[in-house]
Amino acid sequence: MFWIQFIILLACIFIGARLGGVGLGVMGGVGLAILVFVFGLQPTSAPIDVMLMILAVVTAAGAMQASGGMEYLVSVAEKALRKNPKRITFIAPIVTYIFTLCAGTGHVAYGVLPVIAEVSRESGIRPERPMGIAVIASQQAITASPISAATVALLGLLGGFDISLLDILMISIPSTFIACMVAAFVSSKMGKELSDDPEYFKRLEEGLAPIKADKKEFNATPGAKLSVILFLTSAILVVLLGSFEKLRPGWDVEGVFTRLTMPAAIEIVMLSIAALMIIFCKPKVDEIVSGSVFKAGATAVVAIFGIAWMGDTFFQGNMALISASITDLVTAAPWLFAVALFGLSILLYSQAATVRTLMPLGIALGINPALLIAMFPAVNGYFFIPNYPTVVAAINFDRTGTTKIGKYILNHSFMVPGLIATIVSVAIGIFLSSIIL
Repeated sequence: MFWIQFIILLACIFIGARLGGVGLGVMGGVGLAILVFVFGLQPTSAPIDVMLMILAVVTAAGAMQASGGMEYLVSVAEKALRKNPKRITFIAPIVTYIFTLCAGTGHVAYGVLPVIAEVSRESGIRPERPMGIAVIASQQAITASPISAATVALLGLLGGFDISLLDILMISIPSTFIACMVAAFVSSKMGKELSDDPEYFKRLEEGLAPIKADKKEFNATPGAKLSVILFLTSAILVVLLGSFEKLRPGWDVEGVFTRLTMPAAIEIVMLSIAALMIIFCKPKVDEIVSGSVFKAGATAVVAIFGIAWMGDTFFQGNMALISASITDLVTAAPWLFAVALFGLSILLYSQAATVRTLMPLGIALGINPALLIAMFPAVNGYFFIPNYPTVVAAINFDRTGTTKIGKYILNHSFMVPGLIATIVSVAIGIFLSSIIL
């Protein structure tokens, strides 16, 4: 029965991933229905807290986007990139990393990818080098952002182990950032020089490569700047409330002193900041929910609702068998769990869904919470198959043809920097976790 259920689980994930969007979530619902009504597994609780936290965060991020805050950030990034064109292979990933770290979503990279492609080409630098690592950095930073859906999910799962948000960030931020810089160094050596690339010369002859992006002056409104300040303030408040428990109010409940939980604190802060943006930055309210940031976040909520609920139900229903089979193996070689996280993220296309689906198994198997934090960046595996939106966008923005999918599909421009960043970040994380926690 176990293997039949497992095949059904994988089939629902595979079909949902192919459907894309909310298809992943609804296929999780199909799998859950089969597990419950056909195999009689008892459904676990739906991940309501995680879903509500993500919804609150993307509401605030959507309000910032509708207020012009995202465009303002892109204009600031463009100035930094154009000021140091020769160092773009290192500056580009720093820019996309910071964007994602502050916004909590990698989709903010779309605005700077065409700028990276143009500036690198104008400087005679092979665009594949900065483009590949810039996309990877935008993904790695998800696991370093205090307000990303993935970090919020991990914090919720580790709340019972006396793990604070600051504990997670002290490991994930340095490990992912250093790993991205190592990958950037390797990327700076990738491929032929642009002046020697035959594909580039072919496109020059066809009149395709010299196309320049239209440079439009962006005049930031006071509302756009204020929305960025408010959103960054919300991120700081979340870090403070998550790191210093005494800042959260508490109450005596039937003789037991209970503090405000972090999920509730995040929801209150983000909704309040969204309200302040609407009042003072005056965005069009309809544009908040129609923007790309809100849509991506809402899609993640549906994915987590179905897939994570199905995964929880399967693992809990078969925990005795799973624990007896692999506990000794995972205890002896914890890095194998990182491989599992990486593999599942390739199928799910969502760090948050991967965390919510598989991390409870790691906790149940008794893996040290510090090691789970160290292995957190392993959920950034969706560059492996080159069909994720930011990957596809980067390929299309590079008019020189150097950023590409190879003849064998997996030998694409993002594979080397992606694997290096993931492996190095987990290795550094394991080292830091042994010191910090």
